[in-house]
Amino acid sequence: METDKYQDAIAKSKVITDDAAVKAAVDELLAKHADENRNADVYKFCFNCIDLTTLNSTDSPRSVAEFTERVNAFDEEHPELPPVAGICVYPNFAQVVRTVLDVSRVDVVCVSGGFPTSQTFIEAKIAETALAIDGGADEIDIVLNLGNFLDGDYEEVCDEIAEQKAACGDALLKVILETGALRTAANIKAASVLSLFSGADFLKTSTGKGYPGASLEAAYVMCQCIKEYYEQTGRRVGFKCAGGVATTDDAVKYYTIVKEVLGEEWLSNEYFRIGASRLANNLLSDILGEETKFF
Repeated sequence: METDKYQDAIAKSKVITDDAAVKAAVDELLAKHADENRNADVYKFCFNCIDLTTLNSTDSPRSVAEFTERVNAFDEEHPELPPVAGICVYPNFAQVVRTVLDVSRVDVVCVSGGFPTSQTFIEAKIAETALAIDGGADEIDIVLNLGNFLDGDYEEVCDEIAEQKAACGDALLKVILETGALRTAANIKAASVLSLFSGADFLKTSTGKGYPGASLEAAYVMCQCIKEYYEQTGRRVGFKCAGGVATTDDAVKYYTIVKEVLGEEWLSNEYFRIGASRLANNLLSDILGEETKFF
């Protein structure tokens, strides 16, 4: 196929890319709908969409096992509440989480592919993903190759995503756009379109490392791209916000964008995730009506 097929796919997208217009659309949407979502049912739903995350240089088999045990303990102590959606760790800890985790409804999520920079050999990315899957990962979060994207080498960007998707087998592939580095709605749209047509099962905003994290404007553009792609192909792709999503009100705003742009069909943790560490306790505090530091 011709190399310009990538440019053609981006050009065909009708998703708006004027940054001021995107901000205005987000402000209007939230002004109309956010208040109706500030309630305990939405807080519980958002809690059930969390990929509870530990991605620290100090992580160890022991610390990750203890982190996982808190999810087990929560399920025992709060049977009236849903669990988090997943536990997100570095790929070398997939087997630790898989071994310790007792809650079948919680997925094992691993970052991979040279996270958080994507700066390594494609062979190393494939091997890392394959090893994570072998260790028990249900889902893989990779970072789009930003350097190649910004150079306009879209073929290489797409080939890398497709190869890592193939390495996932039956596991889900989330592609992190690192929207804080892309900065403009036009770049975010282009990266979304390329990722979608390369086999992404989810689009994710950010790594939370080194660049500004999720923004409501980026989420709006990404969800518009997911909606357009679904209308064109019939394939439903999920959305994950991550990086700085810490407060209950943050979660409500992203929930509102997903609900209003994508619709009720996306309101399950099969298609909506929030990558977070601090958010879980903040949501729990609002759900339970008292300050809670469970995780």
